[in-house]
Amino acid sequence: MDPSKQCLICVPLTAKTVKKMLFQLELAKESGADVAELRVDLISGFDAAADLPVLLKDKPLPVIVTPRAKWEGGEYKGSEESRQDILRMAYDLGADYIDVELKVAGGFIQELRSRGKDSTTKIIVSNHNWDFTPSDEEIHATIEQMWATGGDIVKYVTTAQDITDVAQVFHFLSESKGPTIGLAMGPAGMISRLLAPKFGGYLTFGALCKGQESAPGQPTVQDLIEVYRVKSMDRDTMVYGVIGKPVYHSKGPVLHNKGFEELNLNKVYVPLLVDDFNKFMNVFNRPDFHGFSVTIPYKEDALKLCDRVENAAKIIGAVNTVVRETTGEYQGYNTDCEGALSAIEKGLRHSGLANNDETPLKGKLFVVIGAGGAGKALAYGAKERHARVVVANRNYERAKALAESVGGKAIELDQLSDFRPETGMILANSTSIGMEPEVTRSPIHKDALSAYALVFDAVYTPKQTQLLKDAAEMGAVTVSGEEMFYGQAFAQFRYFTDLPAPESAMRDVISKPAAAKKGKLRAPVSAQCSIGTYSRGRMISTRLGFDKLLQRGLYPNSAQFGMLMDKSQVQLVNLAFRC
Repeated sequence: MDPSKQCLICVPLTAKTVKKMLFQLELAKESGADVAELRVDLISGFDAAADLPVLLKDKPLPVIVTPRAKWEGGEYKGSEESRQDILRMAYDLGADYIDVELKVAGGFIQELRSRGKDSTTKIIVSNHNWDFTPSDEEIHATIEQMWATGGDIVKYVTTAQDITDVAQVFHFLSESKGPTIGLAMGPAGMISRLLAPKFGGYLTFGALCKGQESAPGQPTVQDLIEVYRVKSMDRDTMVYGVIGKPVYHSKGPVLHNKGFEELNLNKVYVPLLVDDFNKFMNVFNRPDFHGFSVTIPYKEDALKLCDRVENAAKIIGAVNTVVRETTGEYQGYNTDCEGALSAIEKGLRHSGLANNDETPLKGKLFVVIGAGGAGKALAYGAKERHARVVVANRNYERAKALAESVGGKAIELDQLSDFRPETGMILANSTSIGMEPEVTRSPIHKDALSAYALVFDAVYTPKQTQLLKDAAEMGAVTVSGEEMFYGQAFAQFRYFTDLPAPESAMRDVISKPAAAKKGKLRAPVSAQCSIGTYSRGRMISTRLGFDKLLQRGLYPNSAQFGMLMDKSQVQLVNLAFRC
């Protein structure tokens, strides 16, 4: 990729004091960011004449000076004239960028240019819609107004009410006539930030760590660089993703992107928070959106939408993998069945509950909780392996329909705790009960688990669910949904790439994240030292290049330095320290 056309990563700095912002500025450099935005409107008691020179002197990377007005979503409390004075001063001091809102940009930029003073400062003209995403026509008209102000860079930000709103952002980025920043705020707009480099965005924003975001839906800079590899993304990057609601708990992006990286493939896998499955698939039916993992609650919708579906997926009645063919048609597969049943059989064999027969489930009573897509896959797979199937579900009619399709029995979920016709049964939970954040929930009473020899939970966040904890305490063998997750994901990877998945590397990035990064990150600082002593404080200051700040008198003693290191900043250090 031509470095001059590479999308920059900008870290917004949200500290409340100048000293803390200087600290964050060093962390931003260490994190791998290209630019830092100085949100000076967030600094308590900000004095431009005294504080701007300090912030801009010896800065470790380029900066954007932004005193965001309240009427544009910021927190600047002074007059409009004093706010514009900050921008003028930053321009005169040689800030790399200043951010000027469209509402005042025309007259302000004309006044700056008329002074005839040479400056290398680039002017970003910004516009934020905090409520919705306007029509293509309205967006185009606004962007034309922004260019007419004479600014150097346009920044147009919307709010995504639905993920399909992001298509409009991608459109205007692709058609831009100059350096353009385009983003959609909110959870549904996440992909606008992750895929900005693909569509020609000038920069994208990443927070130093979770909790330090300056706008809704902002990923961390570490995720942008290490998970999504935005610095190597270009217009030819093929897009894959996981469709669901909820979806941001998914480990799919970490897993698949590691596989793409390992095989040096120009592909990226992103989380897709979808409200309307058919609408999303129609809007993003384009050649560069090539494949999707489908999770709760859209597996049956995927079956109906696909133009062609493999026989096993038809029988199961659910699709969890969709691949777009060159014709624009969608091909559907189900990899849940093999992933889950292989994990259960492996658990039986390793625990000595079955011999090495090809079908260790033969003759066993196999109880499935849930009658959705994953439940159908489990029931179908158990039947194919000659198990006796029972389906428990809140909606009895759905349980009955699934049970009848596999020659089994149906019961209501409320009856499950009293259902103990024999011992040595297999229990498989296919529902989201127990998934983060409701980690203390379980679909069955603990005492009832004494009747089961093995308990499987399709939930894998957390790895040890309440159901699995209870089952282990009652003496059952437990199998985490993580094993199903690996199995189905490796099969999906082959469908996506026509290549075998690099299984070892992909497992390691989940189970051994530090090792998988091949030494990129050192052990967390919190494991190395506590903040507060002079020697350890000096170690951190040296690590971050803080000696120059100490010499400038910004941190006169270790006590003051330690006071800056509150819990959130320890998190920042943990993320930013690199070997």
